Amino acid sequence: MNRRSVLVGGFALWVAACGSEDVGPRNEPVAIGGASGTERAAVQILRRGNGAEPQGLDPHRVEGVPASNILRDLYEGLVSEAPDGSLIPGVAESWAVSDDGLIYTFRIRPDARWSNGDPVTARDFEFGLQRTVDPATLSRYSSILFPIVNAEAIANGELPPDQLGVVAIDDAILEITLQAPTPYLLGLLTHSTTYPVHRASLEEHGERFARPGTLVSNGAYQLTDWVVQSHIKVERNPEYWDDANTTIDEVWYYPIENYDAELKRYRADEIDITDNVPINQLDWIRENLGDELEIAPYFGSYYYGLNLTAPPFKDQPKLRTALAMAIDRDIITGKVAGSGEIPAYGWVPPVPGYEGQQPDWAGWTQEQRNEAARRLYAEAGFSDERPLKVELLYNTNENHKRIAVAIAAMWKQTLGVETSLLNQEWKVFLDTRANMDTEIFRAGWIGDYNDAYSFAQLMHSTNEQNDSGYFNTVYDDLLDRAAGEPDPQARAELMQQAEAQLLADLPIIPIYFYVSKHLVKPWVGGYEGNIMDRHYSKNLYILAH
Repeated sequence: MNRRSVLVGGFALWVAACGSEDVGPRNEPVAIGGASGTERAAVQILRRGNGAEPQGLDPHRVEGVPASNILRDLYEGLVSEAPDGSLIPGVAESWAVSDDGLIYTFRIRPDARWSNGDPVTARDFEFGLQRTVDPATLSRYSSILFPIVNAEAIANGELPPDQLGVVAIDDAILEITLQAPTPYLLGLLTHSTTYPVHRASLEEHGERFARPGTLVSNGAYQLTDWVVQSHIKVERNPEYWDDANTTIDEVWYYPIENYDAELKRYRADEIDITDNVPINQLDWIRENLGDELEIAPYFGSYYYGLNLTAPPFKDQPKLRTALAMAIDRDIITGKVAGSGEIPAYGWVPPVPGYEGQQPDWAGWTQEQRNEAARRLYAEAGFSDERPLKVELLYNTNENHKRIAVAIAAMWKQTLGVETSLLNQEWKVFLDTRANMDTEIFRAGWIGDYNDAYSFAQLMHSTNEQNDSGYFNTVYDDLLDRAAGEPDPQARAELMQQAEAQLLADLPIIPIYFYVSKHLVKPWVGGYEGNIMDRHYSKNLYILAH
């Protein structure tokens, strides 16, 4: 690899990365909510830290949490979510399911409107779903719709998009036909790939349809300004069907990848909700801002992906296992991350109705794992005289850097691996991963719906986001069978077998299961932690302060 990188070695480096910094005194307390404690501010503006600059705002093409946060405010799907994460009607005011679980019929709200005043119809959803699976769209998420009849064949170019099992019976009724019962379908319909798009705007403006001045949205907000690496601004959409129950008038999203800088802006009252918190300052935050720190379980896995299409990891299962064993997850979660993350030896986070799998060595002591790792490393052909030299890629972020430094130091101390660290800005990082110009890459997967299949399907050989290039016919077959299995227990067992196969092959190295971490100003009302960490601005409000 010819990209510039930084060589990491020495155990002291990652220890230094775990220290806390003095960030100075906290701001003076202010009266919140007036005399009653419930009085709302005259000016309803919400400012949110949003991590990286989003790739774009085309709901059928983007990936990643930063874009999704904004798209949930701009658009609304057939199904939406309450503040606690439970599913509620969105644009569909009601739905019915056939006795065999194969046909879902949705009734569109008669008062649903686009931001330009046009009615939102079943045909808009028909068009949007067809567009997602159309190969010409270049969606990296089309496989999420494969439960729908003909979706996979269309994505593979074998059928035209109008053959998708989605039919607008008329303007008010949409019918979705599935290949097999799909218990998570309603949750899936909260995802941006299922959003409608305003067809006339898309046809008029082409790829420029998702920009200020041209984006016509159907959610609680409309896009009014976008200055790259500065902010994205949305304003309340008066045409939204539930605008009467929306309070926030403006939302500003700030792309701040440096969480230390984000904390400073939060403390200066420039941000009301942070995207995350700097892990090296958690102790200070708990002591000084503890009432504003929101930590909640989060349906996500933090992991390292390994490129199996090229050396050094192609056809090297022993080397992959050695690296996985040599990571002390208790240190990573307890001292480096330190906010309640759960050490992960399996792929799927805890989810009801599913028994997560682990390799046998998950129950060993770290010393036992290190000893086995050294043996496998040697059997793979590496030694002190011939060390593995590898590049670890992560997206620019201090938290990811600290974890990468720590893990590189563990690999160096236990095995003698020489790890070069390379960071890239978010959009470049995603392209690099998609092109498989990687050796090891930092990754995190957040479930798109609250079901184990949301994780399992990512590693299917046909998935567009399988950036490890993993291919195992046994794994694929188990998932294909699970996708068509109507019995919940039998379906879970098939996915458990698939996860066990994945952990035997280790195209990825699980590190921990996430918790969400945000600082939220005391004047932000309506905020509620939930397993999906989704917080719609329309459900929030600003108290007087």
